[in-house]
Amino acid sequence: MTTRNPVRSTWLDVLLTALAPVIWGSTYIVTTQVLPPDRPFTAALIRVLPSGLLLLMYARRWPARGEWARLLVLSALNIGAFQALLFVAAYRLPGGLAAVVGAIQPLLVMGLAWGVEQRRPLASTVWAAVAGVVGMGVLLLSPGTVFEPVGILAALAGAASMATGTYLTRRWHLNLPVLALTGWQLLLGGAMLVPVAWLADPPLPSLTMWQTAGYGYLSLAGALLAYALWFRGIARLAPVAVSSLGLLSPLTAVVLGWVLLGESIKGLAFVGLAAVFASILAVQWTAARA
Repeated sequence: MTTRNPVRSTWLDVLLTALAPVIWGSTYIVTTQVLPPDRPFTAALIRVLPSGLLLLMYARRWPARGEWARLLVLSALNIGAFQALLFVAAYRLPGGLAAVVGAIQPLLVMGLAWGVEQRRPLASTVWAAVAGVVGMGVLLLSPGTVFEPVGILAALAGAASMATGTYLTRRWHLNLPVLALTGWQLLLGGAMLVPVAWLADPPLPSLTMWQTAGYGYLSLAGALLAYALWFRGIARLAPVAVSSLGLLSPLTAVVLGWVLLGESIKGLAFVGLAAVFASILAVQWTAARA
């Protein structure tokens, strides 16, 4: 009889969960290079609603009667409100500034755990998370960055929404399998995006084959697979560890832009990239130790 190695199992969970933000980072290049322009909420809606339906058709599991209220809250925090705020920030802020503001999520998760459960984080975990924010700033910010107030508030609210959703998903631990939990959140969060997309975006034009494939990638990889891995990770890892892995999303977008689009990474930007990656590894190690 073989015994399970807990350290190896933890790092396997980390690697599988990390695939989610890596996939999300790749959707940036698909959105900008393939999809019809100026339809951000439509892209978010197409990404989450069909994948939610597919997962529920497979899982065929209903929440318990007493879990609906919490499920609606999680759907709004993790999908509906987060996606809307994300695109508001993206339209009003440079992508680098939005990513830097979003990098505070691990600190927010630690603050929630401390405030609600009196679980004081390790100083090393806090400093590792701060290093991630600083590294993201070095990597992505420039002297000419414009600090637009509404965009900053939307980015902060989006980071708070995702951090709170990550924390509560683990704390509440709804009695649903991972695929059913993911499917319901995608479906309910997508339903919340319907009126936003209807009112804010122009109608879709006739789609080319590549645009149809792009929307398919956003839905099947960017939502169905990525969110299933993300919620699986929340069930197995510390919330701050999962939240820290979210920094891989802008990191992936930067690297893909460098490799595929010829976007430059010079000087201190490499130091920032290394600092963010080191921060992610340090948070994983210290969170597992805690």
